Amino acid sequence: MIVEPAPAKLNLALHVRARRADGYHDLETLFAFVADGDTVTLTPAAHDGFTITGPFAAGLSGEGDNLVTRARDAFRTTFGSGDRLAILLDKHLPVASGIGGGSADAAATLRGMARLYGAALDDPALMAIADRLGSDVPACLVGRTMIGRGRGERLTPIDAPTLPVLLVNPGVAVSTAQVFAGWDRIDRGPIAEGDALTIALAGRNDLEPPARALAPAIDTVLALLNAAPGVSLARMSGSGATCFALFDSAAARTDAAATIRTAQPGWWCLETNLA
Repeated sequence: MIVEPAPAKLNLALHVRARRADGYHDLETLFAFVADGDTVTLTPAAHDGFTITGPFAAGLSGEGDNLVTRARDAFRTTFGSGDRLAILLDKHLPVASGIGGGSADAAATLRGMARLYGAALDDPALMAIADRLGSDVPACLVGRTMIGRGRGERLTPIDAPTLPVLLVNPGVAVSTAQVFAGWDRIDRGPIAEGDALTIALAGRNDLEPPARALAPAIDTVLALLNAAPGVSLARMSGSGATCFALFDSAAARTDAAATIRTAQPGWWCLETNLA
């Protein structure tokens, strides 16, 4: 049995530079990962199986095509492993929420299969599979703070502090395609130079305005996070609707989480740390 974590991904900054001829967008983004998320468990079995548990399992229960099974099949095609697997996805991250849940799950499946069958995690063929599965999957495969360019697949590692962070989602699923379609196509300039915190503080998320237009609840989330004592940065992640706040201390993060849970008991909150 292989148990592989699938931590949530954050875009501490996300600069959209241009729409490409292939329909994708050229990005400059600061990827970071937190200590918590989903979990993928792989167990050799007589027959293939895929089971989803956890508080957000229902959001994926009707899908006939999941990134986890696509990752499994792509690994087999590339590396030639024909063994059957029972895969369990314990889903704790909200679906379609801008924190790379599906991408993290696919990346965890690839890492788990690599461990199970003796493939190197830095094998270029493994990264090529990740790139084909989605723009965020290569970053999730590596799972550390990085600058992403191109579609997000050209990665440069960067050192980052371990800070308390609070993730908040108002229970609204936002379509990534609709958010990108709402981008105003104005290039507001490149990502900053410096360490990760400097880049994050100087940065922005160019997808925030179209996401907020589609889901006004994001305005309320950001207002509550920005009002919390001890916040050094509050921003939306990815295409939304999850927002995050970096805190000066774990105590300040915990106090903010308690305030938000009292004000909005139906919202999802995760107290964690940058990994």
